[in-house]
Amino acid sequence: MRGFVNVPDSNHYWLAHGRVPLCLLGDNVTLEPIANLRVFPHQEDLVDVDVEVKGGEIATIAPPGTTDFDNKPVVNLQQGLIWPCFVDMHTHLDKGHIWPRCPNPDGTFAKALETVRNDHSNWHADELYQRMEFGLKCSYAHGTQAIRTHLDSFGPLGKTNFEVFDQLRRQWAERLTLQAVCLVSLDYFLTPEADPLAQLVAEFGGILGGVTYMNNELVAQLDQVFTLAKRYGLDLDFHTDESLNPDDITLRYVAEAALRHDFQGTITCGHCCSLSVQSADVVEKTLTLVKAANIGIVSLPMCNLYLQDRQITHTPRYRGVTLLHEIHQREIPVALASDNCRDPFYAYGDHDGLDVFKQSVRIGHLDRPFDHWPRSLTNKPAQLMGLSLGTLASGHPANLICFQARTLNELVARGQDDRVVIRQGQPIDTKLPDYRELDILF
Repeated sequence: MRGFVNVPDSNHYWLAHGRVPLCLLGDNVTLEPIANLRVFPHQEDLVDVDVEVKGGEIATIAPPGTTDFDNKPVVNLQQGLIWPCFVDMHTHLDKGHIWPRCPNPDGTFAKALETVRNDHSNWHADELYQRMEFGLKCSYAHGTQAIRTHLDSFGPLGKTNFEVFDQLRRQWAERLTLQAVCLVSLDYFLTPEADPLAQLVAEFGGILGGVTYMNNELVAQLDQVFTLAKRYGLDLDFHTDESLNPDDITLRYVAEAALRHDFQGTITCGHCCSLSVQSADVVEKTLTLVKAANIGIVSLPMCNLYLQDRQITHTPRYRGVTLLHEIHQREIPVALASDNCRDPFYAYGDHDGLDVFKQSVRIGHLDRPFDHWPRSLTNKPAQLMGLSLGTLASGHPANLICFQARTLNELVARGQDDRVVIRQGQPIDTKLPDYRELDILF
């Protein structure tokens, strides 16, 4: 078991002299930011803490030196950071790790679609199970506590995918909270397969979803999706505007449909890349409707960076990351997530929430100030998923990650392979699965 400190195998102990981003503390915790870390105001709002872990929960969060450890075991973090475990709300576990068998030949979005579609014939239940579980093992070891995955759901593949997912959800129930979204293009909802798909999603307690494309039937497609969602009591999660075409405004169409149907469930829209190349007036109109429709946004910076503006003889100029700052400034909830992993849509990744945060900070300039952005991989996606996770407060489960890094700058600057992951108060084995486990599939 790796880790920069040894956490005792005890039901009651203290994590002493740690530091926590202020934005990750619950409303019932009142601590003052560290004065010497605010020489440059509002860059890193961190607080010094002692955290009492008892019975698998956070019992107390207090300033160092104000508590009596009462002869309980004490772990001195030496100002190392404490985070709640990650929440990764947009993944594709069913596609994960097929890269060795079917790499993207030119790295483009079109070839990613084609390559994955051609690989569907290999996706039988046992094969899916092995790849999806490999992804869960990685996520868990890195410190993730909840995952939402999209599952390709055209025809019979939908039932197979959801059955495998449900098997894994039950087997991993004590370690990970798992949610699933069906994934088809929206034209599928104007076929006779639409109602059976919605029934399948409802049977497995999933979320209704799909990929939106600009077309003459988009309004009818969305009306059918919202009708089915209301009929079966399902929340919604869309892929929207994953392109650099400024004429792609499907996000706006989703918002208009939500208002038209007076939809009361939760709606999440992912990607929203085209916002980055649209005029201020177009953006303003769209985000005003998104706000009115109470839609949450999830950005996938690493995958978008990989696919967008890719041409063989052309250095990319437009990277496709959505308007993170502008969305937040309008008080629209925005989260960050990992998206694809080692498949034709993204060749890299390791299901690591910290990697997502670090890359997103660099890509989206989320550091001056860091401010609320640590919430984008913790309690913000948890809220969008309807989960009470991702906040540090008394009475919450002790699902924590302890880092040797003492500041957010140190956290982003250097790898944190010696992190300590604590689940229900107990340290876990953070050894990652070996890629050789997958060799039998290829």
